[in-house]
Amino acid sequence: MTGGAGFLGSHLADLLIARGHRVVVIDNLITGTIDNIAHLGGNPNFKFIQQDVTEFIFLDTRVDYVWHFASPASPVDYLELPIQTLKVGSLGTHKALGLAKHKGARFLLASTSEIYGDPLVHPQTEDYWGNVNPIGPRGCYDEAKRFAEALTMAYCNEHDLDTRIVRIFNTYGPRMRLNDGRVVPAFVSQALKNKPLTVFGRGTQTRSFCYCADLIEGVYRLMLSSARDPVNIGNPNEMTVLEFAREIIRATRSKSRIVFKPLPQDDPRQRRPDIGRARRLLGWEPRVPLSKGLEQTIAYFRHRLLGLGVEAKVEKST
Repeated sequence: MTGGAGFLGSHLADLLIARGHRVVVIDNLITGTIDNIAHLGGNPNFKFIQQDVTEFIFLDTRVDYVWHFASPASPVDYLELPIQTLKVGSLGTHKALGLAKHKGARFLLASTSEIYGDPLVHPQTEDYWGNVNPIGPRGCYDEAKRFAEALTMAYCNEHDLDTRIVRIFNTYGPRMRLNDGRVVPAFVSQALKNKPLTVFGRGTQTRSFCYCADLIEGVYRLMLSSARDPVNIGNPNEMTVLEFAREIIRATRSKSRIVFKPLPQDDPRQRRPDIGRARRLLGWEPRVPLSKGLEQTIAYFRHRLLGLGVEAKVEKST
């Protein structure tokens, strides 16, 4: 698994090991962290290799499945790392596909709802081609994933490689980074500190939030299925960003207020997956309600913030 020390990759590693698989994680730790997989250290079914996946991948072992999850995945990351984002989507995908081809393994690409751009079709179905600005600030991520999908299908058609493509919609849960930049960690961190929650525009843009455990279950079912066409995995329950901000304040019992700032360029106005294909082919749909998922996520962030507070005090005193 590439990118296995990241938010979603580490949860996938947990699920795979729990279901009896042996897992090799490859990650250069640019956005991932050892903390996410430290609990797997010493497990005989787990191995970690620190490597940039844009370089040649060599594994002297049997490989049945290749899960390509490596990529910066938040606006903060890919705006700071545009070239690395494009390289992992192109060169990294090429190397991961090459490994799968060499080993005769099934390959799964972790793609994204961002391939739909600022959509003109709602909800987004897998046959929608998208509305993407290739030279805008988000273009490095959007186009990297669109290229990765095209390359994956080329390997499927040219080399008869057994491939899967999952288009991941907004997902949240424990192990997201405090400074991730996405709306869930941003709002939860601000609320727990009783700081103003920053809503861009008027907050009328919509998102749909899927808990990580649901998402990973869907990805696992997709890999084991016969579905070669892209499949949306996400939660179709849609809400505005302003509604979500108010929900976070309520869930954290925060004293925060909401402030409004200008909408970033190319920020999608709507996000809601059509999951008919996932229901039909995988028998999958999300099961964790937002209230329960937020309870777990907020507890994780509260623990992290308390830990960082202790570390900061120690550093200051020394």
